[in-house]
Amino acid sequence: MEQAGFEKLRADVFLDLKGTPCPLNYVKTKIRMEEMEIGQIIEVILDDGEPIRNVPLSLKQDGQEVISQEKISDKHWRVLIRKVK
Repeated sequence: MEQAGFEKLRADVFLDLKGTPCPLNYVKTKIRMEEMEIGQIIEVILDDGEPIRNVPLSLKQDGQEVISQEKISDKHWRVLIRKVK
């Protein structure tokens, strides 16, 4: 499923968290985002299952903008997140 505008956005930061369990994947994403400027975009690669369910939800609850989620294989997702605060 293609989401409008996904390919047009370029991430400022890339984080590959394949094989990283919850909640460590969320913690690593949050720490990396703390180093970013407001408005920057991070691309995160997450495993299917618990990681793709929990990490985007937790970041939304933190006030960040989850721009898109794209399944890139049977086991992995690409997520774009904009730092809002």
